[in-house]
Amino acid sequence: MDQTIHTPIGTGNKLLKGAASLISYLFHPIFIPTYVFLFLMWQFPYEFAGITEWQLKMRLFGVFWLTAFFPAFAVFLLWRLGFSNSIYLRTQKERIVPYVISMFFYWWMYYLSRNFQDQPIVLKFFFMGIFLATVFGLMLNNYFKISLHGMAVGGGASAIVLFALHYGAPLGGMISMAILLAGIVCTARFLVSDHTNKEIYTGLLVGVACQVFAYLFVF
Repeated sequence: MDQTIHTPIGTGNKLLKGAASLISYLFHPIFIPTYVFLFLMWQFPYEFAGITEWQLKMRLFGVFWLTAFFPAFAVFLLWRLGFSNSIYLRTQKERIVPYVISMFFYWWMYYLSRNFQDQPIVLKFFFMGIFLATVFGLMLNNYFKISLHGMAVGGGASAIVLFALHYGAPLGGMISMAILLAGIVCTARFLVSDHTNKEIYTGLLVGVACQVFAYLFVF
């Protein structure tokens, strides 16, 4: 496996590097499912009409708990137990176990979404899509260090496009913002990570393709 470290192109500019690092943290892959759920709560509140406000908050907390907290805590444990050199997972080998752990939680979210009748049906394809993305990410990780940020923002942006298609909603402004944000996040990764062009572009492609496939499969 190629674990060559590349020099980030934004190393010489501290301000630019700081902004890119902040963007990378704010839109870390583990937060994207929670952001998408929040978007659905805000844009399509009528899809949650069957549950109380408290239940909706708990549902949001559950998404964050299963897709962000547990994967992050697993990475922290791997680091503290000496199975990885840092929490940043800079090598392909360090990413294998986190991929497997994330796959389990994303599959569980997809399984739950199939049985809930009081939340947006589009969550079925969204969670299926991010589960598939982790599967392909793990396989491609044997050959190169595919960008997790690329997969996440590619999947998130394409999911919003597919939401608009499914509901027939005029979400042109939100789609533009999602695509712009995906570009900003990927640019930030070019500036502060050791990813190559191939790794980031492939991540974007995998994220988009998995959401499209999941949408066609579910609907």
